[in-house]
Amino acid sequence: MPKIKLTDRFIELYKNLPKSIRKKINRQIQLLAENPRHPSLQTKPIQGTNGIFEARVDINYRHTYERLPGDTLLLRVVAKYDDALKKP
Repeated sequence: MPKIKLTDRFIELYKNLPKSIRKKINRQIQLLAENPRHPSLQTKPIQGTNGIFEARVDINYRHTYERLPGDTLLLRVVAKYDDALKKP
């Protein structure tokens, strides 16, 4: 199982989201920690970036992460789909 780390940016964005979305994000982060290829995450690389991936929170929200050495995933952004992909 990979380790999960959060950027300060991720934490700030997370705090400002509605409680219902934060609950979904928590569930998806747990899935990511257990299996980064879980089907409900719909994980895929973000075009035009080097090693940054997006994963689905729900139909409107995504979070981005990158793989670090030592089996660690760094969560970078959580936001509505377009916003998450503008500055992943």
